[in-house]
Amino acid sequence: MITRKYKIADKVVEVNSIYDEVHEYCTDYLTDEPADYSVTTTQADIDFECEKSAREDEIEGIPTRHFSDSYLEELAVYRKIAEQMISYDTILFHGSVVAVDGVGYLFTAKSGTGKSTHTRLWREYFGDRAVMVNDDKPLLKITDSGVIAYGTPYNGKHRLGTNTSVPLKAICILTRSADNHIEAITREQAYTILLQQVYRPADMLKMTKTLELVDRLADSVKLYKLDCNMDISAAKIAYEGMQ
Repeated sequence: MITRKYKIADKVVEVNSIYDEVHEYCTDYLTDEPADYSVTTTQADIDFECEKSAREDEIEGIPTRHFSDSYLEELAVYRKIAEQMISYDTILFHGSVVAVDGVGYLFTAKSGTGKSTHTRLWREYFGDRAVMVNDDKPLLKITDSGVIAYGTPYNGKHRLGTNTSVPLKAICILTRSADNHIEAITREQAYTILLQQVYRPADMLKMTKTLELVDRLADSVKLYKLDCNMDISAAKIAYEGMQ
């Protein structure tokens, strides 16, 4: 068993893993501070991730993908972290967070819609004013004074992210369109996709707490729908529309 500690979303987790790749993945978050909690993976956890991936491939009608045990352990570790973080009012959310002038904007959509492409346009348009916080699975802490978005090691296939945190101003749901148009939406209009994109634990008590946190999330940030193409003007229209 290999043991190291990482500070993720302002909490220190002690990770006990079988393979070293997990620790290579998380190296930017290494710390020697006392642990707030620990997670330990077993071969059973790796087997679970393998079976889950196979089921998802079957549902999507694609050939079964085969991953190494070390990669599957990375998934298992983050699943365990996500479940622990719920106790700290923090949820894992599937989306891409970019910050401009220190303020975060989260873009979410069904896979393949273009979240990463859109946040790339923001980085091109704003230059040094823009920072990629996390391109895939940020953690969101819900507080009484707002929502904080955190970078994590789990930042997508292109490894785009920063070990940082920013106040989250808005969540924007993307759809593809020939023209660019943004509009504010209600929590009722956004709620279904918010629920789809948050990590949903199997444990019923943790799921109940997750639902409470999604409710608070929807009430704490501004919500938008963006119809967009892949032109850089989409970044300008989106940013100005969320001001």
